[in-house]
Amino acid sequence: MMTDEIELKLEVSPADADRLIKSELFANDAKVAKLVSIYFDTSAHAVAKAGYSLRIRRSGKTRIQTIKADGPAAAGLFVRTEWERAVDGDVPVLDHTTPLPTVLGAEAAAVAPLFQVKVERRKWTVVEEGTKIEVVLDRGEAVSGDRSEPICEIELELIHGDPSALFNLARKIDAVVPVHLGVLTKSERGYRLDAPEPASIKAEPLALNVDVRLSDAFKRAIHACIRQFRLNEALLVKNRDPHALHQARVAVRRMRSAFSIFRPMIGDDGAALRDELKWLASILGNARDLDVLLGRASPGPLRDRIASARDQDYDDLFGTLAGQRARVIMLDVAHFVSQGHWNDSEGGDVDGAQPAKIFAADALSRFRRRIKRRGKNLAAADDAARHEVRKDAKKLRYASEFFAALFSRKREQRRQKRFVAALEDLQDRLGALNDLATAPAVLKRLGWDDEVGADELLAGDAGKKKLLRRADDAYDELFDTKKFW
Repeated sequence: MMTDEIELKLEVSPADADRLIKSELFANDAKVAKLVSIYFDTSAHAVAKAGYSLRIRRSGKTRIQTIKADGPAAAGLFVRTEWERAVDGDVPVLDHTTPLPTVLGAEAAAVAPLFQVKVERRKWTVVEEGTKIEVVLDRGEAVSGDRSEPICEIELELIHGDPSALFNLARKIDAVVPVHLGVLTKSERGYRLDAPEPASIKAEPLALNVDVRLSDAFKRAIHACIRQFRLNEALLVKNRDPHALHQARVAVRRMRSAFSIFRPMIGDDGAALRDELKWLASILGNARDLDVLLGRASPGPLRDRIASARDQDYDDLFGTLAGQRARVIMLDVAHFVSQGHWNDSEGGDVDGAQPAKIFAADALSRFRRRIKRRGKNLAAADDAARHEVRKDAKKLRYASEFFAALFSRKREQRRQKRFVAALEDLQDRLGALNDLATAPAVLKRLGWDDEVGADELLAGDAGKKKLLRRADDAYDELFDTKKFW
């Protein structure tokens, strides 16, 4: 049997899960079951690489085989096609009623147990104003060999009605216990046990069909940014790793850039969200500024004081991220993009139903022209003007990455890589100049601008001139590089 599943995933702490159960937010008694799911794949993860997951779930004496296809990479809101059937044992049945024999070919015969997910499941049904939602609370763990990862999550599955009701219910839950938008499936948690934990997560390539509508391209871009942010936020809080902080900040920058890049389509829609994302970027930026200073400081009393201040900033940041304002930003952004179509009756002047490729070429050309005009003489510009060029370079780079899959011919792909590399170099050079420009303000904020050792963090005229020459060279290289669109 093949169905489409729409669900919103939320993460909650085990202690708060107990509080939620006791709160009686859901009027009817929960149905409780013990579930054991065995996930299957080949040793080379052919099933996952093809975009599917395969499991057999046991509850009591019943076994159900489920194959799920990845949806449009929606963060939090998962829309996926799935195939289900009853099976007699713990061996998958892969026949013509499933897509895997066609997708995997001969490798279908090589699937074997890879990991297990064991949870205690509580299930409620919520009916409000013509909408029916199944609420599931799962607590347990994913296990692979001697490694395990705890699971404590809430899934809100839409049985029928408006998907917006899922977000409204999520906010009601958050009013009782704090929740974060979830972006990992249980299968992803299991697969992560087969690899070392990364320090940070970089942006993943955006999968777009060449005929994708503009509104759908925007949604995919935002979903990818949400996912990158939430994965790095979790790593940051767990490990206090500056790389995770940097990538969380990059994710927010990419999201803000997406709102700007697609503004001809969305118009002023989401203005309040843009303000909230700006606030989130600023609180991440405060801690990141100290990471940058710490990396440049020589061993000594000033470096020790910067390290201490950085640790305090991290503590403050974690407190802010745990707060209600920061928690709901990603939920609100996901809700916003889930309900927008941006056709000629809403949003801006550009119709969201048009092919994204047409818009992409115009947007890329527009940002390229802006950088060419503003960055002609970087050495003679002031810090504020160079910062504007840097922001334009970010938008062009992120647009180049968002739209890369739309230009899929081999020559276009080669040019895209060279173009993005040149953009990244310019962005890095301008970033180094920006760090130099902001260092005095950071030191002054801390009251350390006259401290011994502060001079080396500010660099001299010679150091700045060298950075300016490199920025000018990077600018020239960018405009010597052929466009890929």
